[in-house]
Amino acid sequence: MSEDKFTYRKYVWQQFKKNRAALFAFRFITVMAFIALFANIIANDKPLYCKYKDNTYFPAFREYAVDLGLVNWPEDLLNINWKSETFESVIWAPIPYGSTEFDFMNDRYRSPLADQDVLSTRWHHWLGTDEQGRDVLSGVIHGTQTAFMVGIVSVSITLLIGIFLGAFAGFYGDHDLQISRVRFWANFIFLPIAFFYGFQVRGFIISDAFAESAVSGFTQIFISFLLFTLSLTLLNFLLWPFKKIAFLGKKVNLPLDMLINRVIEIVVSVPGLILIMAVVAVIAKPSIFVVMILIGLMGWTGIARFVRAEMLRVKKMEFIDAAKAFGYSDFRTIFKHALPNCLTPVFIAAAFGIAGAILTESTLSFLGIGVAPEDVTWGSLLSAGRSNPNAHWLILTPGIAIFIVVTFFNLIGEGLTDALDPRQKK
Repeated sequence: MSEDKFTYRKYVWQQFKKNRAALFAFRFITVMAFIALFANIIANDKPLYCKYKDNTYFPAFREYAVDLGLVNWPEDLLNINWKSETFESVIWAPIPYGSTEFDFMNDRYRSPLADQDVLSTRWHHWLGTDEQGRDVLSGVIHGTQTAFMVGIVSVSITLLIGIFLGAFAGFYGDHDLQISRVRFWANFIFLPIAFFYGFQVRGFIISDAFAESAVSGFTQIFISFLLFTLSLTLLNFLLWPFKKIAFLGKKVNLPLDMLINRVIEIVVSVPGLILIMAVVAVIAKPSIFVVMILIGLMGWTGIARFVRAEMLRVKKMEFIDAAKAFGYSDFRTIFKHALPNCLTPVFIAAAFGIAGAILTESTLSFLGIGVAPEDVTWGSLLSAGRSNPNAHWLILTPGIAIFIVVTFFNLIGEGLTDALDPRQKK
């Protein structure tokens, strides 16, 4: 029997498994990610399946699609009270309570160990309720969805910006990128204008779209990015005749590395949490999606520095010289040959970045900033516990969830450090 073919991915996985704490953390986070992905199905005040008036419905699954902005509720099911109806057959969610559902029979901080006014054990609030009678376990489950969504989306934005800027800064430096004088000054002047009309002017449109659904919000962001890109492309196309003028067409060095490093220093000098709080405070309709974008825009500097440092090392290697000798474009050389060899520290930083993003979002939610009142997060549950210190389940449960998830993401980061750093090999 032939041995398995060696691959770098298998080798990294074998090294990662040697760190038992990181391996356990990875498996636990995988389970939490599954809970986050299907939170609306695990905890929902609507049935998973029911037969109602000779028709078959899947209300919880439909609500999941409604929340994503894919479908709408039919007119006859829009205002129905599912729990008060009589069904021919029905299957309820494992946790038959929504995150924003009020159980007025068990309000005013009903303890999970106290007697509860429920029909059966099936309807018991296993982690108690808050002042309004909202189920804490359902809130923690939906808070898991929010935490993972914030961590993954914000770090994705961070990686996108940091990798691109770091790669270009390291590859070109201050002397390897030359453009015409007219393009240099025109783009320098027009860049903030394009950003203003592409994103700033459309800020209210993006905010309203996110308030409607996540799909609509990201669609509007894509449109803004498209307008921004098209405006710069059109500008450079219109500048083509001016390149024939000797003075304007003369090549000048674009100090890309210096410019990007100055931007990094400016971003780093501003306290991220305070800036996010200030921006959210002036937005007409703050939402969790705005918070995600802001966290992503403030956290890319470390990634950019890592990628830049690795690119400075990689671009001096012989295979990069060979790529240039074959006449490959700079774009192909960067993204196909150089960049894949620069991403080792990025994976490590991403794991730690997710933990940091979750902590930032929890802090903002605890302070009541950037989160709509109807949104349930771990931070908002902690905040609800401040009004009644005796309701220990409102403090302990989300607090433990934050501690475990953040700690386990840090353990995964340490495991990736051991697996990817050759200096750690024994």
